[in-house]
Amino acid sequence: MKLSKPITIDELLGMLNVNAVVVGDRSNVVLGINELHSVQPGDLSFVDNEKYYDRMLRSAATVIFINKDFECPQGKTLIRVDDPLMAYLTVVRRYIAFHPQTEMIHPSAVIGEGTVIQPGTFVGENVVIGRNCVIHSNVSIYADTVIGDNVIIQSGSVIGADACYFQKRPDGWLKFDSCGRTVIGNDVEVGCCVCIDRGVSGDTFVGDGCKFDNLVQVGHDTYIGKRCLFGAQSAIAGCTRMEDECVVWAKSVINKDLTIAKRTTILALSGVDKSIAEEGTTVFGAPACDARKKWREMAYCKQLPDFMEDFKKLQKEVEELKKQLAEK
Repeated sequence: MKLSKPITIDELLGMLNVNAVVVGDRSNVVLGINELHSVQPGDLSFVDNEKYYDRMLRSAATVIFINKDFECPQGKTLIRVDDPLMAYLTVVRRYIAFHPQTEMIHPSAVIGEGTVIQPGTFVGENVVIGRNCVIHSNVSIYADTVIGDNVIIQSGSVIGADACYFQKRPDGWLKFDSCGRTVIGNDVEVGCCVCIDRGVSGDTFVGDGCKFDNLVQVGHDTYIGKRCLFGAQSAIAGCTRMEDECVVWAKSVINKDLTIAKRTTILALSGVDKSIAEEGTTVFGAPACDARKKWREMAYCKQLPDFMEDFKKLQKEVEELKKQLAEK
């Protein structure tokens, strides 16, 4: 999330109702708020997990909430607090808020020429919809969503809902408040009951020309390139990057934080748990691997009962031979 006005370190400390120790350059200002996976120079972020300290300190983030003593990298500002996530969320909540809405289409929404919005559709605050779109009935388009030209969205879809993103704590799950956007390109078609979540801090992005069948889920902060196709009931988890012209067939799922190369085809009923680096790959299975290899494995599996029968016969023959040798 980019801020309309920079925050000084002193202003940042004034937002926190906790003890904080500043290490490093106090002249830095905060230009945006982001998580580790999408930080840019000028951004405020946080880290509270052993797994990510080194990566965060080497990241582009300029100001970091942290809960351990580290030498401050040159040019950065570390702010040591007991609970970095709560400090981060305190700042986020200063800049986002839920505003109850009484109109089906918020007065701040910008809707392009030639766009048709069917009765019963909800359009939230600061939404931008391009030209010549068709938004069918009972679609919900949450605040801060951006939709391009010539987009079709079928009934029941939800664009820009909060991310499913929580941290486990002793008293339950702590919600990461979503302050990112959902951005949909031109010539995109979204089927019925598709859910495309907003980014937690950055954007969830869908490129030009993508097509979605019914009941597809796209997680927070995910990047989908141009002209990708998604079959019914497929799902892509948060923070994954899918390059151009990929095809994901029905009921396939892609895990979080992965990269999927251009022109990858994921066959139906597959589960992708690792990044795919080679362009034009076709994968199948759970966990997914090269489709030809998986088909060979399946063919061998079908032959296992026959192999077992042959094995049992061989066992019998060996036992009989052993008996004969023992009797001599």
